[in-house]
Amino acid sequence: MGVRRRDRPHRDPEVPRGGHPRVLRQRPAPPGAVSLLRILVSWLRELVPVTVSVDELAEALTAYGFEVSAVDPAPPIPGRPARGEDAVLDLEITTNRPDCLSVAGIAREVSTIYGDTITWPALADTPAGDDALPVTIEEDALALCPRYAASVAEVRVGPSPAWMAARLEAAEVRPINNVVDVTNYVMLELGQPMHAFDLDRLAGGELRIRRARAGETVRTLDGVERQLAGDMLVIADGARPQAVAGVMGGADSEVGDTTARIAFESAWFDPVSVRRTSKRLALSTDASFRFERGADIEAPVRAMRRAQQLLTEIGGGAPRGAIVDRYPTPRDRVSVTLRHARIGHVLGVEVEPGFVPATLERLGFGVDGEATESDGRPRWRVTVPPHRVDVSREIDLIEEIARHHGYERFPSTFPALVRPPAPPSGTLSRQRLLRRVLTAGGCSEAITYGFIEEAAGRPFVGRPDDLVRIANPLSEKFAVLRPSLIPGLLDALIHNRRREHRDIRLFEIGRRFTAADGETAGFAVALTGASAPRHWSRGQRQTDLFDVIGLVDRVCDAFGVTPAYEPVERNTLVRGRTAAVQATTPDTAETLQLGHVGQLAPDIAEARGLPADDEIYVAELDLRALTSGGSNPDRMVAAPLPRYPSMVRDLAVIVDAALPAATVRDTIRSVAPETLLQVREFDLYQGKGIPDGHMSLAFRLTFRAADRTLTDVEVQQATNTIVAALKAAHQAELR
Repeated sequence: MGVRRRDRPHRDPEVPRGGHPRVLRQRPAPPGAVSLLRILVSWLRELVPVTVSVDELAEALTAYGFEVSAVDPAPPIPGRPARGEDAVLDLEITTNRPDCLSVAGIAREVSTIYGDTITWPALADTPAGDDALPVTIEEDALALCPRYAASVAEVRVGPSPAWMAARLEAAEVRPINNVVDVTNYVMLELGQPMHAFDLDRLAGGELRIRRARAGETVRTLDGVERQLAGDMLVIADGARPQAVAGVMGGADSEVGDTTARIAFESAWFDPVSVRRTSKRLALSTDASFRFERGADIEAPVRAMRRAQQLLTEIGGGAPRGAIVDRYPTPRDRVSVTLRHARIGHVLGVEVEPGFVPATLERLGFGVDGEATESDGRPRWRVTVPPHRVDVSREIDLIEEIARHHGYERFPSTFPALVRPPAPPSGTLSRQRLLRRVLTAGGCSEAITYGFIEEAAGRPFVGRPDDLVRIANPLSEKFAVLRPSLIPGLLDALIHNRRREHRDIRLFEIGRRFTAADGETAGFAVALTGASAPRHWSRGQRQTDLFDVIGLVDRVCDAFGVTPAYEPVERNTLVRGRTAAVQATTPDTAETLQLGHVGQLAPDIAEARGLPADDEIYVAELDLRALTSGGSNPDRMVAAPLPRYPSMVRDLAVIVDAALPAATVRDTIRSVAPETLLQVREFDLYQGKGIPDGHMSLAFRLTFRAADRTLTDVEVQQATNTIVAALKAAHQAELR
């Protein structure tokens, strides 16, 4: 059984912490992934006679930049027995190497690795001419299709030979009939997509390469009627579009059992145009996958001749007439100067001068001779082949030399330090501090996507126009930029709940985006379940508003900010359990809005898939406001330990039940002497002995003087002053 590396299990991304339950979170893979290339080793050996084992070949390809993610057993190929061990290699080709999306491309690399000679596939000896088929590239379409080749063949449609069908199936391409299979076989072998039209079903028996016209549609081979736009390129006959250029053919000219004459197509289409059309039509194919990465503009005629050779070889038909090649403005090949001294300077190792031209020539480059620099070292003028769309500079050629010289041969030496490393940026330091504080508070960090569903982001903006929409989203699940970090945390929380984790504390640091405020940095936390790890020695308390406020207090304290909480109403939070977090700037005494804290509205949680009876508490703060509202967290001030003892007084007062404890605390501090060190509420009581609509608040007052021991008289006088102020300001009664 072959296991792809991308399908193997991932490690749990939770921040390690002791004493708290593990929190599971999975970041979903983005949609639209395409399986890149599966090739038979026996097919590869037909082109390059490499004799190493399959495992050694797979390791070599991976080492030279073409990861073999799986080696699967090869199916039997009737009529084409393997020369030695056979297998199917599942290769992952990077996007900058479309030339290796074929057996021939990989064969070119293998021949360079092992020094073997390539035997290229046989081609039909068909001349070029204009008499076979009327082909026209309209003027406004030349930029999107600078080259188009076509030819005519008389065919006998039927099943493909067993060896061809088996090779296609090994590459996960479904055999259809001998004509269509020849085009797919050429694409896999040479990397050039092709198409076959039923010539007798083309109006006027002609092909016109043009832009689509307003209101035109085409029914593609998958049976879907597709609306075309004016910037899309189509292949049309004399009446209507018959194919979406570079993406998919049309059903009206599909090759079927009754087809007697076909028109082969082999062309070069603009990568940007193909990708734009593919995305707009939501239609990705093997052909579009190759064209949008860049094809070889010199390959169309070569691929056409190969298709004609195969069609004749399998007895499926015979070409009639010449190959029509519309290439009005041939492109010159790119030339790049490569200096031997520069190779050594970039790589840090000396490469033999003779190794350079030999390697480049095996890879298909032209080396036009050797000159000598002023220091006596050689340089070369290198002509880039058209299939290497990734090479345009000297550094690109040096990369090719480095790959085939062998990365494992580079010495592992640490660069010499000539100056101290730069200190981390302020942003990075603040994020590290924030992570340390929240992790110490029992939270695990989540990392979610910046793209979310529009329905998930809509409740977190004041107006729908504030959402920043993606012009070309991968799917509706990634339609807008997130206006808040909370939707992503909710999805992570849902993922954990569905895996039987009930006690969850998550945070995320990231960017938010709205049309009104632009891009802003912030952090958010989401809590649900038990407030502390379960233990047999005590009862279980559920997370409440004060737990999330406590986390915000910890963060603010770490940043040197004194927060204040003001009751507000927000449509995403529960009324009466929502507060705005504010702070005052130390220099200007300006009030800063840091963010909000509260219980998430049950309807939002339920809409995202959480049980409506789960209480979820969230907070989201702006990092820029938090930083500007506090002191420098890196500045530490040393103070001597107190020499004199403190004195404590407990004070319980009856006040209105609607009066916030913070207001009472502020009143105490406003009239207390400088010797009041700390005010902390430690009890709230409502019930017997307390009038209706009132509550009993108990405060612990700690007094200390830095230069003497306080007397009972001084402390009592301060306490009496505080009680009088509470009575005057809040009609408080001492219990």
